Amino acid sequence: MAKDGGSCATCLLCLYSCRWTRSKKGLRTSKCDCAWFFFLFCVCLSTLAWLYLALVTLNDFHNLNEYIFRKTEWWLDWSVVMLSGTATLVTYSSLLLALLILTALGVAAAFVGLEIQWAEQWESAHISLQATGPFLHIGAVVGVTLLAWPVASWFYRTSRTALKVLLLLLYLGAVVALYVAPLGIDSPCLLEHSQLPPQASSVRASWRSHATVMPVSLSLSVSPPLQLAPENTLMSFQKAVDCGVRVFETDVLVSADGVPFLMHDERLSRTTNVKEAFPSQAHLNASTFNWTELQQLDAGSWFLEKRPFPTARSLSPEERALARAQQIPSLEQLLAEAGRHNMSVMFDLRPEEDPQYERLVNVTVETVLGSGIAPELVLWLPEEFREQVRQKAPRFQQVYGRKRLRNETGQVRHVNLPYQNLSSAEIREYRRDNISVNLFVVNAPWLFSVLWCAGTSSVTTNACQVLQGMQRPLWLLVSKAALRKGTAPPPLRWGWLSRETSSCPRAIALLTCISQRVPQPRATYQMIWIVTDCVSFLLISWAFLLLKRWNRKSKSAGSDSVVLLTKIHSLMSE
Repeated sequence: MAKDGGSCATCLLCLYSCRWTRSKKGLRTSKCDCAWFFFLFCVCLSTLAWLYLALVTLNDFHNLNEYIFRKTEWWLDWSVVMLSGTATLVTYSSLLLALLILTALGVAAAFVGLEIQWAEQWESAHISLQATGPFLHIGAVVGVTLLAWPVASWFYRTSRTALKVLLLLLYLGAVVALYVAPLGIDSPCLLEHSQLPPQASSVRASWRSHATVMPVSLSLSVSPPLQLAPENTLMSFQKAVDCGVRVFETDVLVSADGVPFLMHDERLSRTTNVKEAFPSQAHLNASTFNWTELQQLDAGSWFLEKRPFPTARSLSPEERALARAQQIPSLEQLLAEAGRHNMSVMFDLRPEEDPQYERLVNVTVETVLGSGIAPELVLWLPEEFREQVRQKAPRFQQVYGRKRLRNETGQVRHVNLPYQNLSSAEIREYRRDNISVNLFVVNAPWLFSVLWCAGTSSVTTNACQVLQGMQRPLWLLVSKAALRKGTAPPPLRWGWLSRETSSCPRAIALLTCISQRVPQPRATYQMIWIVTDCVSFLLISWAFLLLKRWNRKSKSAGSDSVVLLTKIHSLMSE
């Protein structure tokens, strides 16, 4: 099909083809080799895409760990398994170690499983592109530009016109698609620092008690599981206080004798020693136990033994002893501590499908009203019998776990939703209408940065110790005018503009130099986009023109050799 001498394309095909042979005419590549190389290339891209998606899902991976535990009664941090397996697949397909077809099937199964069991992570991936899109675009343009050399080599060495046209169309189609990709990139972090919504000020914290951002400024609320203490314990509440959070979010069940207590799971086996204390009752729902039995359970040792978060290893000896001493707290105990620290409390009342749910609501409301906590500090989340609760406790802050209805005005002032359920435009719309937006569960700094730029009022997190220390989003595209005025933030961990410069002697300063002439962040990004595409186009054109020239020279040299051999043969014949 093609004689691939010593070119770069030949080297790639030799390394990644299913077979290659050497004959007197040189190294030859068959159709099978090209098909295998194309298949390998597609598999490699698929594994890289899955690796990116796997990194995005780390923000919510604890939910999957809990789900698997409920099904198997076996605790393991499956994120380590997933990432190590994915990294192995990427290496496999990249280096062609073996079993490429099994790699392709494994990646396909992973994508299908994600769609069936965890479909909301597709929206998480979409949100992540708001943070990484500008950087991925530049990286992809660099990659496709580097491919120009082997593509041009194949193009000029292939004799079949149909194959040439197909190769050129595929490559140019990919190039054009990448060049115009920024038309679909809309990151909320493309704004001036002066336009940045208020900085995060507090966190809702706990292990199954989260940190939340409140209406006044972006803040955090702690939710169980807090990464620093056993979930739904007074230790987790104290850790939330130490983080400076403004809201403590948790889950409430009601015992058989009518005592509301903190617990996320309907069964006690994951977070207590119920199997040792009550082996015959371990399979029963937590609400079937009375308060006296619940007080006999150890609610903290599991955190040290199972280590659901890497931060569990960092606890001091005193903190470990405190964790082992934790018991299941009642809602009344939590409210007493919250009132003492003037901290708000938000909770789900479970299980919602209980046929006597109205009784659970009444018992919980009576407990709250009798605890002595200021009613304004209670954020009431349960949807059922809300009007009844509003009549009994009109000073509770009503928080809705749904989007507001069309033409609904006045009633909805606070919403609490998964971060995948609201777009950046919807967040800004809610804020314009003076509706505070709390999104859960947000643990990753990149996700917190995107939601911060979008204008989210608050977030619920398990990682208050991480998010509370962030003084600014991870990156913010600001104009040079803002840098000159001193209104831009200090250099970020990574971002478009990393330092002030008066000239552009190095490539790393290019983005800053471009922004000197463009006043607005979006215009700055457009300029970066245009310059990147133009430089890429010039390099691709140079590669094709240079290889065309070399190809002509090699053909000319080959023709001269044929003429010389013909003359020699004629002389020898005479």
